[in-house]
Amino acid sequence: MSADPPPTLVVRTVHRQDSLPLSEAMSGDVTGVWTRGDDSLVGLGVALVLPLRDGLAEAADIWRRVVATTAVHDEVHVEGSGLVGFVSAAFDGAGGRLVVPARILGHRGGVSFETTVGDGVVSEVAAPTGPGTVSVVDGPVSGAEWRERVAEASARIRTGALAKVVLARSVVATSENPVDLRWLALRLAEAYPGCWTYLVDRLVGATPELLVRLNNGVAESRVLAGTVSRSDDPVEDEALASWLVASSKNLSEHEYAVQSVTERLAALGELQVTGPVLLTLPNVRHLATDVRVAVRDRSVLDLAAALHPSAAVCGTPREVARALIAEIEGIDRGVYAGGVGWIDAAGDGEIGIALRCGVRTGDHELTAYAGGGIMGDSVPDAELAETDAKLRPVLGALRA
Repeated sequence: MSADPPPTLVVRTVHRQDSLPLSEAMSGDVTGVWTRGDDSLVGLGVALVLPLRDGLAEAADIWRRVVATTAVHDEVHVEGSGLVGFVSAAFDGAGGRLVVPARILGHRGGVSFETTVGDGVVSEVAAPTGPGTVSVVDGPVSGAEWRERVAEASARIRTGALAKVVLARSVVATSENPVDLRWLALRLAEAYPGCWTYLVDRLVGATPELLVRLNNGVAESRVLAGTVSRSDDPVEDEALASWLVASSKNLSEHEYAVQSVTERLAALGELQVTGPVLLTLPNVRHLATDVRVAVRDRSVLDLAAALHPSAAVCGTPREVARALIAEIEGIDRGVYAGGVGWIDAAGDGEIGIALRCGVRTGDHELTAYAGGGIMGDSVPDAELAETDAKLRPVLGALRA
């Protein structure tokens, strides 16, 4: 009998005595980032990078093959130790990457660790630098044109063709200095510690919405839909919060998003649903609901593929909304509103929705995206203002 072939990748994780500040961990050749609060995973260099042509489902299949040819020696055994891949999948079709870094610096649950993949060699690069002066213009669809498309979508909804659709728009920022995604990720992590800040390939952002997290057989999803901008006036800010929790438009929009998640998870077991509650961020408030269920024999990417696209980024019914997006939205979403996050050798991990994000589309250019849930009673000016508020994190980081 012939011997089994040697593994393609050999992975080793050991404890670190020190916990590097995020700014120091991200000073090198960063290829993957996932951080929230005190927890962080920072990937450096590249051991393996694979393009994705068919989204999260393809990523799940590819990852199983990677794990099958990898030997993992993990002395730490916490979330994010051992073999980890960073994933960025397109909203629809081709695009995105699955990246296994050469080294990973991790800090999870108060434990610091370091993982090497293969020889762990990482190229030296200069420290992160800011973009300098920045100018911003509309993307392919101007604000005025986008308002018209919102009105058209609302009219379609009122005919009964669908219940909700999410329309996105983009703006293009041009910078004096080359765009450094590490610099942007650091600014976003500092400003939005309650969000999941991510960097994979050319994508950077800080999402408040977790499509799915899987850990030791328990899956959790955070659903956001229904939004209001913050005000600098405390009295007005509280009035806006009160309006959001009582708004029939936003409550209905939120319910559609929750249903799109619970309907797909209900077959797995008994659901625990908590919400909606008010989630307060520096730039906006959202209605938020958390869904939890025990699962077996599924990876976090399998679950993400089943859930995507939820009504929070597509609409209801899903296929009717997706067709309307393709017809009238007027932009290529690419990896915007797709899945982004990380997965380990056991299939556990966290996949967020790629929101509050930008994509480096040139050495001195970043394209930022935002969208809004359109209902039959949507007001185009209000929807445009909501997207402006959602663009604020990335554009604010650029101008910091």
